[in-house]
Amino acid sequence: MNKQDSEGYLGAARASMEKAGVKVGDRVRIKTSHSTFEGIIIPRAEIGSDDQHLVVKLDSGYNLGIHVSHIKRLERIAKGKSVKPELPSTSPQAKPGLPWISILSTGGTIASRVDYQTGAVNPALSAEDLYTVVPELGNLVNIRAEVLFSLLSEDIQPSHWSKLAKRVAEHLSESEGVVIAHGTDTLGYTSAALSFALQDLPRPVVLTGAQRSSDRPSSDAALNLTAAVIAASQGPFAEVVVAMHRTPDDTSVALHRGTKVRKCHTSRRDAFQTVNADLLGEVRKGKVHMLTKASAFRSRDPKRQLLLQPKFDPKVALLKSTPGMVGDILDSLIDKSYHGIVFEGTGLGHTPQSLLPSIERAQEEGIPLVMTSQCIWGRVQMRVYRTGVELVQRGVIPAEDMLPETALVKLMWVLGQTQNKEEVRAYMLKNIAGEITDSTRRSQFQESVNE
Repeated sequence: MNKQDSEGYLGAARASMEKAGVKVGDRVRIKTSHSTFEGIIIPRAEIGSDDQHLVVKLDSGYNLGIHVSHIKRLERIAKGKSVKPELPSTSPQAKPGLPWISILSTGGTIASRVDYQTGAVNPALSAEDLYTVVPELGNLVNIRAEVLFSLLSEDIQPSHWSKLAKRVAEHLSESEGVVIAHGTDTLGYTSAALSFALQDLPRPVVLTGAQRSSDRPSSDAALNLTAAVIAASQGPFAEVVVAMHRTPDDTSVALHRGTKVRKCHTSRRDAFQTVNADLLGEVRKGKVHMLTKASAFRSRDPKRQLLLQPKFDPKVALLKSTPGMVGDILDSLIDKSYHGIVFEGTGLGHTPQSLLPSIERAQEEGIPLVMTSQCIWGRVQMRVYRTGVELVQRGVIPAEDMLPETALVKLMWVLGQTQNKEEVRAYMLKNIAGEITDSTRRSQFQESVNE
């Protein structure tokens, strides 16, 4: 059995397949001591796969892992087809009258082709693939597609944000909007980064992802991608937004401002929420519905001149304040020549008193320190209690109601523009891309509790 035939199976699992003459893609019947199952042997991920389970796609559409020690009999019912996707033989023809939208892929599962014979999930890398995966797109827009990266989102670095911002700027010159396919884990970081790097946008930039991959019946990939394309082509706004399911069902897709969005659940389809601000809009029944007044967002204007500022300083850390924390944690960052530090403080923006000497040292060495809160809702208010006042006196910059991850990205971006201490402070206190609101919504916390 060669590598393609085994597709990630190792050890005992691979040996059981070889003994039965079974390959990936074959339809099999597996008898255990308790039951009998029929389905398709599907590939295993080569990284991190154990060698004790066979994975079968059942007729119900769900995948089942069966430990080899439980298998009494494994037999092939039908020979499988190739796991490689068959691509269209011809390129889709541009349709006159439809707007052009650019779709840039950075990785993740948002746009994937599924071989339903084998269950294999393959990246949709071209316009041809995208039209095949989501044929509805062909009636909405003409697509320019490009694979910029093929990375797990946790591996995307500030240097990738810079490259992505530059490429988005180039595509905006020839498209009505840009859609970015991105893994969900760090989607909020990238949306914040682009919000700062791409200023005075003339057209929308819409990031989207999928909580559930295309091989699952409950996948959100197609609806999120379609909604993102609709928002990019029809939306009246010119901002960086994130398009993800608004509700667990397929009723609508929310449009979150790129600096105010957080992933709040590991797996729910409505995991992304706008925090400390109003939801910008939604896509429902194929139309964009803005949920804020026109004065609350930047309007689309193709004549506006984009300001590209794509430089980020990666040597910025986010430090969570915890009981028992001592100064050597902060000292280690100073010793490693970090250029900026964001605190995720407790409550209104506090750290233990034990950090004060190290905070003074950081200030003496010219390292900007920024304070956010661990609380999801609300804003830092550092003149209420003694600790907050002492931190302000030592030069810590209050980040108002910025999300900690947004403050981290913003400080990276600010330090990419200037190292002047006073200018850094002024930038951090200035609302640049909707990251700071004048007054935090009081009703949002209760809305979340009610849900």
